[in-house]
Amino acid sequence: MAAPRVALLDAPDDVRLALSPMRRRLLDRLRVPASATQLASELTVGRQRVNYHLRALEHAGLVELVEERQRRGCVERILVARAGAFVVDPAVMEPRDQSHRRVSAQDRFSAAHLIETAGDVLRNVVRMQDAADRQGARLLTFTIDTEVSFATPRDFERFTAALAGCVARQAARFGAAGRGRRYRIVAGGHPAARAHQPQAPSVPLEGESDAHPRSRARRDRRRRPH
Repeated sequence: MAAPRVALLDAPDDVRLALSPMRRRLLDRLRVPASATQLASELTVGRQRVNYHLRALEHAGLVELVEERQRRGCVERILVARAGAFVVDPAVMEPRDQSHRRVSAQDRFSAAHLIETAGDVLRNVVRMQDAADRQGARLLTFTIDTEVSFATPRDFERFTAALAGCVARQAARFGAAGRGRRYRIVAGGHPAARAHQPQAPSVPLEGESDAHPRSRARRDRRRRPH
């Protein structure tokens, strides 16, 4: 049975174990099975030190035994990482009193709500993908990814309203029968990142539009060197 492509770290103790620099190196290397002797030689680290970290990773379920080989009068244990990659559940770092926060209509435009929703998607999809991999099945998903430009905050709001309306109509159309597997549809937007430099908001801030010369003048004064 093949190891899952991605595994979720949702326990704080497992996260602390996996984030150690040496253990990250071991998990990366153990995408391909290896013994402590092999790892010590490749990483130029003492075998006892490697064994110490491997025992911790195995106890946490992050690596697992593949086979045992007889070698020069002793047993050589071959280990492999439980998954090809590990992701940390964002909820591990969330304050507990935020877990049942009520969602308001204004959350549609909240970066915090977008991050929280993205965390839910990450958590649920990784768990379902893990289960599907172990069953030898395919997890049926889809992704729509594109970029669009907005000249003003008004355009931003009009697009959001139009997209929400379109999704609601299609959800009502396909969900009318009430049969089959239910799907969660998440649509979000954030400024497109620029490589190697901080990303400034691509839309003027609320209450400040390029259509108003006084707004431009205020920004120019702020940018002018003293």
